[in-house]
Amino acid sequence: MKDKSKLYTLLVYSENIAGILNQITAVFTRRQVNIESLNVSASSIPGVHKYTITAWSDEDQIVKIVRQIEKKIDVIKANYFTDEQLFIRESGLYKLSTPMVMENAEISRTIRRFQASIIEVNPTYVIVQMHGVTEDIISLYRALDAFGCVLQYTRSGRIAVTRGMQEQVSAFLEERDQNG
Repeated sequence: MKDKSKLYTLLVYSENIAGILNQITAVFTRRQVNIESLNVSASSIPGVHKYTITAWSDEDQIVKIVRQIEKKIDVIKANYFTDEQLFIRESGLYKLSTPMVMENAEISRTIRRFQASIIEVNPTYVIVQMHGVTEDIISLYRALDAFGCVLQYTRSGRIAVTRGMQEQVSAFLEERDQNG
């Protein structure tokens, strides 16, 4: 990472076309920028998919990446954002050793302190889930790992919406339809 490197979130909108994900990720590969997280889902606009991609880079490089992505024929719109410009959430799943959780009440207190939920308990393992910002998901993992009780851990890719009233692509599509 460079000195000016920071975490950017790209929101990319496209039609649901096979192969577009490969085209988008190839832009990052060519510029030797590693993707930290990637989430693809339907957007609020029928027929339009939303890619939420995070990457550490400097702004100049991110601007170039966004321009290259927007040149792809099936991409409708691409923008980049800093964390302050978005409402962001992730999910974390933690599989813990049931015997260790039962032996140490501090583990349960830690789960409650982080406002996580126990969603399954059996004689072998306890499943805990947490929704929140990336830092909190990772912090709970570190706190639980310190007890030596974590059997498995995973977190989702970031999901994000802009702080504006509508999808950023909505205005673009409306303008395109009026001019087209």
